[in-house]
Amino acid sequence: MTFAGLSLFVSCNNNNNNQHKSLSTAEAIRQKEDGTISLNLDKADFYIDMDDRADNSAEWNVVVSKSGRYNVWITSATLDTTDLKYKNPVLVNVQDKMIAAHPDCDKIIVNSKDVQYPYFRADSFLGSLYLPDTGQFYIQVTSEMIMPKDYNIPESSAADISELISISFEPVNP
Repeated sequence: MTFAGLSLFVSCNNNNNNQHKSLSTAEAIRQKEDGTISLNLDKADFYIDMDDRADNSAEWNVVVSKSGRYNVWITSATLDTTDLKYKNPVLVNVQDKMIAAHPDCDKIIVNSKDVQYPYFRADSFLGSLYLPDTGQFYIQVTSEMIMPKDYNIPESSAADISELISISFEPVNP
C-alpha cells in the first residue's frame, strides 16, 4: 500500500514538472519564420521606477532559431515627429552583447493601428547586433520611455514624452 501511494505521488509529481516546463516554453516568444523577432511591451516583464525613470527596463524570454546579424529597431508613440525627447540612450542587451543609441525619427507612420490618436508611430534604427548562438535567452531593453501599462501621461507633459512600445530584430541576410 505504501509503495502504491509513493508511486502515485512520484507519477503525479513528474506530470506536474513536465507541465511546468511546457508552460515555461509556451511563454517564450519565438522567432518568426522569416527570422524577425518582434517584442511588444505588453508581453514583457518590467522593472519600473517612475521617480527615476532612467533605469526602467523590459525583458522578454525569447527562442532564437536562426543565428546571424540583426538590425535593431524600436517603435515609439510620439506627438513630436521631429524629436522623440529621449534624454538617455536606449540600451538593448542580448546575451551580454549591447547596443546603446539615441533614437531618431527614422520612419514616421501616420494613422498606425499601433498608436492612438493624437500620437504618431515613430520607428528608430538603433544599430545591428550579431547573434552567434541559437536557443532560449533573455532580451532586455532599458529606457526612461518604458512606462507602466496603466500610466496616463499628463496632458501638460505629453508633448515632452514619447513612449517606447516595441522592439524588433530584423535579419540582415535572411
